[in-house]
Amino acid sequence: MSTSTISPGITSEEFQALEQKVLRAIEIVKREREARAEAEAEVASLRAQLEAQSVSQAEALSTAQSQLSTLNQERDAVRQRVEKMLQQMDELL
Repeated sequence: MSTSTISPGITSEEFQALEQKVLRAIEIVKREREARAEAEAEVASLRAQLEAQSVSQAEALSTAQSQLSTLNQERDAVRQRVEKMLQQMDELL
């Protein structure tokens, strides 16, 4: 058996090439795992931002509805006062 063979049919150069391929595959898997972790963190961050915006929009809508209701009440009060003044003017004529 020569020193350049590890097992029948596989030379040390072939084994080293295989070893390099395995090491490259390991590096690729590591990078992909890191990329996936980063993507998952970004998704979580974006979901949190979206939730915050949804809450903010809901609060803004609620505030707008409240203001609209107040303005409608004020309009009705002004309308009643104007109608009352017009009735008083009609009575004077």
